[in-house]
Amino acid sequence: MYLRGLYMGGEFKGKGSHVALGPVVGPLGRAAYGGRNWEGFSPDPYLTGVAAEQTITGMQQSGIQACLKHYIGYEQESQRNPSLSADNVTIEAVSSNIDDRTIHELYLWPFANGVRAGVASIMCSYNRLNGSYACQNSKTQNGLLKGELGFQGWIVSDWGGTHAGVASINAGLDMDMPGPLSYSGDQNSSFFGGNVTQAVNNGSVAETRVDDMVRRIMTPYFYLQQNQYPPIDGEEPALNSNFPPYDYQFTLGAANVEVRDGHAQLIRELGSAGTVLLKNVNNTLPLSAPQTLGVFGNDAGDVVDGLYFSGSAFQNQYGYEYGNLPVAGGSGTGRMSYLVSPLEAIKSRATQDGTLVQYILNNTLISSAGGLSSILPVPQICLVFLKTWASEGYDRIGLEPDWNSTGVVNSVASHCNNTIVITNSAGLNVMPWATHPNVTAILAAHLPGQESGNSIVDVLYGTVNPSGKLPYTIALNASDYNFAPITNSTTLVETEDPNSWQSNFTEGLLIDYRHFDYYNQSVAFEFGFGLSYTTFDMSGIQIQSHAGNGNGSVGALPPSNPIVPGGNPSLWEVLFTVSVTVTNTGGLAGAAVPQVYLSLPQIRGEDPTPLNVLRGFDKIMLQPGESQSVKFDLMRRDLSYWNTMTQQWMIPSGPIGVNAGFSSRDFRQKTQLTVVT
Repeated sequence: MYLRGLYMGGEFKGKGSHVALGPVVGPLGRAAYGGRNWEGFSPDPYLTGVAAEQTITGMQQSGIQACLKHYIGYEQESQRNPSLSADNVTIEAVSSNIDDRTIHELYLWPFANGVRAGVASIMCSYNRLNGSYACQNSKTQNGLLKGELGFQGWIVSDWGGTHAGVASINAGLDMDMPGPLSYSGDQNSSFFGGNVTQAVNNGSVAETRVDDMVRRIMTPYFYLQQNQYPPIDGEEPALNSNFPPYDYQFTLGAANVEVRDGHAQLIRELGSAGTVLLKNVNNTLPLSAPQTLGVFGNDAGDVVDGLYFSGSAFQNQYGYEYGNLPVAGGSGTGRMSYLVSPLEAIKSRATQDGTLVQYILNNTLISSAGGLSSILPVPQICLVFLKTWASEGYDRIGLEPDWNSTGVVNSVASHCNNTIVITNSAGLNVMPWATHPNVTAILAAHLPGQESGNSIVDVLYGTVNPSGKLPYTIALNASDYNFAPITNSTTLVETEDPNSWQSNFTEGLLIDYRHFDYYNQSVAFEFGFGLSYTTFDMSGIQIQSHAGNGNGSVGALPPSNPIVPGGNPSLWEVLFTVSVTVTNTGGLAGAAVPQVYLSLPQIRGEDPTPLNVLRGFDKIMLQPGESQSVKFDLMRRDLSYWNTMTQQWMIPSGPIGVNAGFSSRDFRQKTQLTVVT
């Protein structure tokens, strides 16, 4: 994750860009149908926080400013911005109504990691939070972010997310983007600009506040030595090409500056590392030079609509029909140098092995009666490639892969008794065909990028032993995710009530695996799950205390300290270290991903506390028979809950379960610790 951030940052800098609008930790992924979930990391705040911290560190080491987004409670696309009703009434953006404890323990958590990493800027979101627009919410911006977390950088609005000048500035907003009220570039119609001068002159905004804004914006600029930056690439396209273009007056340098610097190899490795092996009956995988191979599905081949995966061509719920899905849509998409499709990579490998490859890419034909009659002989192995499109601007309408995926899998599996399904998905899927007896293996390949086919083939043929783990839960049915729905309805769409869009986060802390575990609900594949071509075991759990005199004695409340970036520094103090021994018990070298979960006691008078929460993970490469000790540091905040009465992080009384294993439902070692307060 660090290298990915470092390499991306280097590409931004090489093109003359000062700020990269990422990484994304909001949406966190509360609702499975969220259109932008794919841009982030995971609905688990701990995992997302670690990923964000590593990404930011890498990005900013390259010299680019990272912009952590979207702050805060931005969990759906539906009504993310105001709209006009049939009677020209302004219908306000959806309000995410979240209680204090849930904000701290879920949605604010990864932002604390980002602030601690020294992130230069944070983007406030489109939605309202508890009734106030996020970009003019003083409680969240001045109180939580700049106060409680000690954020020293600058807050920037999402594009068009500013709805007032003075109110936003006084609530903590430091920069308004894109500047003008519209994207057309009319500099005379800005909430900021000359209106800031007028607000200072009439006393609406304190001059010291403007000084604060300037310091926050310019400090990272000089700290990262951006005054010595390369010029803007001379071939950069005009911004806002779907609006009247805004004529930014940049100093342009050389055109088409080469910034890729051999990054393809890392992209290929990351694509394989992010692939999760979900099913592998009788060691179907890895493949070993099959004589015949069938490739099916519209996700397998080359794209036919170009290599830019956003825009009017794809503005529907299913994206483009033909071609592999390496990335999804909206402002999180990107232009690639090339795309290696799965079919292309498979053909290349088949040439080496002398394998006969047959293929059909038309999903309609595949799922129709007799659609596979031309496939002779019946392949020894059938590979089915499925995809799921998602994009900024709208939420998903289903959780199965697109383009009649279930019909495609069932058709191929009825024809071929050794069917392997590979998904490229912008978000999680449900898989009604997962238990089909002829579906012998499943790979969730996610969104691998330009080396997509090579990354997948590396795993299929065992060049890479899969080590990816699910960063979310795959439920048995789409309805199992209804505990955290997208707020939307015909009534809301047709409303004349300005404040009718209210999204109440009544599930509290219980999202994703926390929900399924608390209600003891069966799932298809749990959070943290992922198979390997080898096997691992775990033994010898131990806990070392660093608190008090080594006996675990520590106060329930953190000591009072001056706030630093990340908040009270005592929250980041390591109190305990958990160690386990991981052993490769199989016959192949592979990477194990041991995980540690804590089971905090329920808090009397509070909403439910999750039964288990992730608080540590690592990845280690082991040869067959090799063992290695792995250590996990537990910080004060890892052991704490947010006490709404004291407005402090507090360690609960009673024993805390410590569970180590290889997924959220595969614990191999268990023990307890008690913090004597």
